[in-house]
Amino acid sequence: MSARVRAPELRGRGWLNTDGPLTLRELRGRFVLLDFWTFCCINCLHVIEELRPVEAEFADELVVIGVHSPKFVHEADPVALARAVERHAVHHPVLDDPELITWQAYAARAWPTLVLIDPEGYVVGTYAGEGHAHALAATLAELVPQYRERGSLQPGDSPYVAPAPRDSDLAFPAKAIVVEDLLLVADAGSRSVVALRDGAVVQRYGGFAEPNGLCLLPAAVAAEVGYQVVVADTVGHRLWGLDLGTGESRVVAGDGRQWMQGDPTTSLSSPWDVVWWSGQVWVAMAGVHQLWTFDPVSGDVEIAAGTTNEGLLDAALPDAWFAQPSGLAVDGDRLWIADSETSALRWVQAGDGPRETWQVHSAIGLGLFDFGFRDGDRERARLQHPLGVAVDDEHRVLVADTYNGAIRRFDPATGLLETVAVGLAEPSGLVAADGWQVVESGAHRITPLVEETAVPDEFEARTQRPVTELGAEVSLRIPFTAPPGQKVDDRFGPATQLIVTATPAALLRDGEGRGVELGRELRLDPTVGEGVLHVAARAASCVIADGEGAACRMHQQDWGVPIRITADGPAQLVLPLGGTDA
Repeated sequence: MSARVRAPELRGRGWLNTDGPLTLRELRGRFVLLDFWTFCCINCLHVIEELRPVEAEFADELVVIGVHSPKFVHEADPVALARAVERHAVHHPVLDDPELITWQAYAARAWPTLVLIDPEGYVVGTYAGEGHAHALAATLAELVPQYRERGSLQPGDSPYVAPAPRDSDLAFPAKAIVVEDLLLVADAGSRSVVALRDGAVVQRYGGFAEPNGLCLLPAAVAAEVGYQVVVADTVGHRLWGLDLGTGESRVVAGDGRQWMQGDPTTSLSSPWDVVWWSGQVWVAMAGVHQLWTFDPVSGDVEIAAGTTNEGLLDAALPDAWFAQPSGLAVDGDRLWIADSETSALRWVQAGDGPRETWQVHSAIGLGLFDFGFRDGDRERARLQHPLGVAVDDEHRVLVADTYNGAIRRFDPATGLLETVAVGLAEPSGLVAADGWQVVESGAHRITPLVEETAVPDEFEARTQRPVTELGAEVSLRIPFTAPPGQKVDDRFGPATQLIVTATPAALLRDGEGRGVELGRELRLDPTVGEGVLHVAARAASCVIADGEGAACRMHQQDWGVPIRITADGPAQLVLPLGGTDA
């Protein structure tokens, strides 16, 4: 760092996974890594998994602290946060920061953001986005001996206290399907697929990292490939084929690595749901905001829709934007989508022409930062992070409105959304069995849908984050330094990429588009006044091997920065991608 910056103290509402409040002062002598996250964010969930090997390797020298800084209203509920910490097996202390006090103290601008603090209480590195675990490991490998030699590193025990183990048949069930007389449940919390008959467990299929979606194949296809059910293993970045007869399962797509920009489709990124449509398995690839397809017979995996840009943009399949698609349901030539991070209900309309010409439409939802709980038409209606969809016999769409704890119903004929049930604990899926059954994830159960006439308490909200004031002409900088022992290697082509867009589009007069430099001059329109800058950056850092080979890692982050244009606003916007000098 050009100047040593003292790390601000940790402040929030309370703590989880530890016996009492923690302070940086009492953690002096060890490295501290702050992980600013929110449990709706798929990138944040990726980072929790990425950090596990680093936590294990430096268990004596490093304390990881999750700082939970919520995006949605529901995420500010301490009970919901405790559920999320349990579901995602977070094995370090978590600071509950619903008012973003610590978030603002560290000038965080993105979920996730990582801040490394040295044993003397100073910030030594900042990283935005995912893909930084190897950089952190390399940095710690270099710094640990230095601080040990100067006597300021004093290894100690972890302040983590594990919660009591859960004793229940189901743990955070995600989706369910009917297979003959069985209800098959993707049980995310137990890392298994559970078969129920009359509510009792008759079989449990294990081996998954975190199953969330299930798809029953047509009988002829199942007979040809030797399995009946496709399982979306979200944390494992795989699709599995499950043979219910033998109980055996095998990986049918995905190599277990998280797909990053430039990778082939042999890797996947957090597949969340799967459904059979148009002769293939369609995959809600939540980790990269796309829809993919998988052909069980040929084994082919293809990208079907989405650019990887996160947002809500209706267009032909290759040009549309999604935001963590997490639920799929079929109604003839329509594929319905619960697009969770935009709190949206959307659909793909199949046509007579090539798939590339099929169109994406939005029924409910405005964008990344608008959500709520209201019935009505598209202009008025609001959802809050829905994870599941289903279609009834009248072609109406049932929505598991997860963060509102409700089941909503959308009628395509009228364009109206109505609430049919409230008071549920994070419903994440629906299944037609003896009427409709709700997968009530937060209550660890499958429960019958009982329609109600009560009108819920309605609200409309926008994500509340500090607005950044800027002048009309802005120099955008994305600082990045390669980890120790690596460098940005452009011998075989550009190693960096920067994409800049805005909502509304008129906010940007100049500077929109894609380039390879991690910096750009922007001209903003003062007459628009305010909006959101969407900035996506990535950089590849490589260890140069003997000869021409290189082992490379990708660092990437998307920022959605709320801005307001003022006459005397700053002329520079700095969004660190990562590094000890960033």
